[in-house]
Amino acid sequence: MTDQTVDDFSLPATGDRTFTLSACQGSPVVLYFYPKDSTPGCTTEAQEFRDLHPQFVNAGAIVVGVSRDSIKSHENFKAKQGLPFDLLSDAEELLCSRFAVIKLKSMYGKQVRGVERSTFVIDGKGVLRREWRGVKVTGHAQEVLDLITQL
Repeated sequence: MTDQTVDDFSLPATGDRTFTLSACQGSPVVLYFYPKDSTPGCTTEAQEFRDLHPQFVNAGAIVVGVSRDSIKSHENFKAKQGLPFDLLSDAEELLCSRFAVIKLKSMYGKQVRGVERSTFVIDGKGVLRREWRGVKVTGHAQEVLDLITQL
């Protein structure tokens, strides 16, 4: 899927805003999908992106997290973790479907539909440059930053 132009999209974001991809033209966008606010892995991932956020900003990149949680849940998670970037609510799974991150997972022996932890880097021209699927949290934000600094 890399090196394809990503169609424009808009989703509700924290801070009573709407995030629109085309408004980010000229800046690389890090779009990271995660399963659920305030769960251990998702908290660690958000903290790693938070801690490296100044370097992402210095590289001209915009970081946004995406899950199916509500804006209210996102606002609480963002405040609790001191996240300096917006979280997008994809309750209707429009963006999750477009990036094919909804997978059947096994939870307590039952099959459930959930978001596969995935990250996509879209360059300033709207072209998908790299994707990571089935992300292992520890060190991932640094790996993404390393790619951003090479764009």
